[in-house]
Amino acid sequence: MTTVGIVGASGYTGLELVKMLVTHPEFVLKYLATTTGDTVIEALHPSLEDVITYPVEKASVEAVAEHCELVFLALPHKASMGFAKDLIEKGVKVVDLSADYRLDLDTYEEHYCEHEDKEHLDESVYALIEYYREDLKKARLAAGPGCYPTATLLGILPFIPYLDENAPLFVDAKSGVSGAGKKLSESTHFVNINDNIFAYNPLKHRHGPEIAEKIEKVHGKKMNVNFVPHLIPATRGELVSVYATLKEDIDPLEVLKKHYAGDMFIRIREKPVDIKSTAGTHFCDIFAAKNGNALFVSSAIDNLLRGASSQAMVAANLMCGYSEGLGIPKIAYVP
Repeated sequence: MTTVGIVGASGYTGLELVKMLVTHPEFVLKYLATTTGDTVIEALHPSLEDVITYPVEKASVEAVAEHCELVFLALPHKASMGFAKDLIEKGVKVVDLSADYRLDLDTYEEHYCEHEDKEHLDESVYALIEYYREDLKKARLAAGPGCYPTATLLGILPFIPYLDENAPLFVDAKSGVSGAGKKLSESTHFVNINDNIFAYNPLKHRHGPEIAEKIEKVHGKKMNVNFVPHLIPATRGELVSVYATLKEDIDPLEVLKKHYAGDMFIRIREKPVDIKSTAGTHFCDIFAAKNGNALFVSSAIDNLLRGASSQAMVAANLMCGYSEGLGIPKIAYVP
């Protein structure tokens, strides 16, 4: 058994972590915190009434270190590194869901802010499970990938060796509103998003550089990534379509099946994927097809789970020596 905690329990990703920990056979929840504390988890999330009752404290490094062997940081970027650097020094394993440890220093500081924990940045392991599984087993700091990069990379990485590096890579991504978090804004206001769909930060979103960086790290190739995210009138779910140019003839579905043979949470689909079939699960569903040298790859995930919390939980499983699929949701919210 391993004692764990969550700092940042008030948000959607915090809620998803609690839901998994309630039934996890090896992790024992010993600490919940927010920046203010002084409440209970069922007050923050009424859906947990009669499921779990647990005090929520004001976040403290000392309290985490006293109660936990591993902690999930479900905090915004910049806030996470303030906790992580001290927790690591105190011997607590950290799974960070923010952007603070997922990028190289130059990329991070160009698109986010000055990094305050350069000492531990180099030792973080990017928690895209299928590509860094063995590294995670030895890690004390795991960095959760962004939701859009997760869906994009799982879809396109198997094809990079077959692509024309001089041709642009176009990523058309669509996400449910929960990806924007609980904070209210004009774009997530019901009367704006209902019966509506729109792009935001086209070609400038911070997940674009993350996708490009990880493609280069895995395959050693620089790709011109053009990333355009959209908000759709759905609560959860993410659909990513990638358009690329092939340099040789391949069978796209056979490439995917061979590449992900044995990966329990990747499902290769014979027909175009949808968000409903992965909602509430850790699965990533992938479909691909070609027309001459034009390649189309489409992947679907639950943005809150595979795109955040369940990917963090799998990373924690591996870091603590447990089976990858332990306590991980597999049954979709269908219908």
